[in-house]
Amino acid sequence: MTMFKMQKMKTITATDLARKTREVLDAVLRDRQTVLIERNHIAIAQITPPQCSMTVAQALTLVRPGLTAAEGRRWLKESRGNFDEKRRDPWA
Repeated sequence: MTMFKMQKMKTITATDLARKTREVLDAVLRDRQTVLIERNHIAIAQITPPQCSMTVAQALTLVRPGLTAAEGRRWLKESRGNFDEKRRDPWA
């Protein structure tokens, strides 16, 4: 049998929400927890954090791997073109 702990949802009055909107929204984002809004002890709404569209692992699968050593050398050679390795004084 699997046991899990139920977390009590944070509750705030509509008046407190009106006074502290920014703080409540920041807490929802930071804590990733739903906030229940009540008026006269009756639940009238809830603010819920958005669902993640993808996990970090999924995002990393979209990252293109870097250049291989051979590709890096070829890119470096091509990027230098016809330039030589001499240092030049640009003000001379």
